Amino acid sequence: MNSLLRVAPLVAALLLTACAGTPDAGPAPAGFYRVAQGDTLWRIASKSGRSVAEIKRWNKLDNNDIQTGQLLRVTPPGGSPSSGSPSGSKPAPAPSKPAVDMQLAWPVPGQVVARYNGSTMKGVALAVKPGEPVKAAAAGKVVYVGGGIRAYGNLIVVKHNARVITVYAYNRELLVKDGASVQAGQVIANAGGSAGVPNDRVHFEVRVDGKAVDPTPYMPSR
Repeated sequence: MNSLLRVAPLVAALLLTACAGTPDAGPAPAGFYRVAQGDTLWRIASKSGRSVAEIKRWNKLDNNDIQTGQLLRVTPPGGSPSSGSPSGSKPAPAPSKPAVDMQLAWPVPGQVVARYNGSTMKGVALAVKPGEPVKAAAAGKVVYVGGGIRAYGNLIVVKHNARVITVYAYNRELLVKDGASVQAGQVIANAGGSAGVPNDRVHFEVRVDGKAVDPTPYMPSR
């Protein structure tokens, strides 16, 4: 019970982010769009610079029925997410000065395929191979492990100090337990997709005082 009380504010903060706008809203990977309340296929196609027929074909839809929170592909399978308009996202702002003086490491070596924009994207999406190790960005203590926050799939949250936590979402396999101490670079999960997200990416966030911030200023240059 004490453990649950300890992590409750953190989990609640993540839930508020995940649920903003719709019950199942969450960060849509590059090339995808999360259906919002009131959306239609025509509206989504128009936002994405695509046709309704393309959206239906790429998502194997037999009719025009879509559900709030549903994840739809808005770029061709195997195509570049940059072709056409972004899936409801805004251009990423220039990296700002870090809110705290802390150096983190990238959890996987893959390239950034979707960047933080402060609204529809609360972190970065990183390219991975299915089963690839996901590593802790710095030493800390695991404060959440599980799949209870639907939009984040199989999720791990690591607390590094009184102000900074990191978030690792859409994992295939979780390899640490709640309350465990981890070292920088320690393998904490295997990548592979969850929550309906493709298995070729993980979602990574940095939060300072509970607020999602641009991870880039905290990471080594790429």
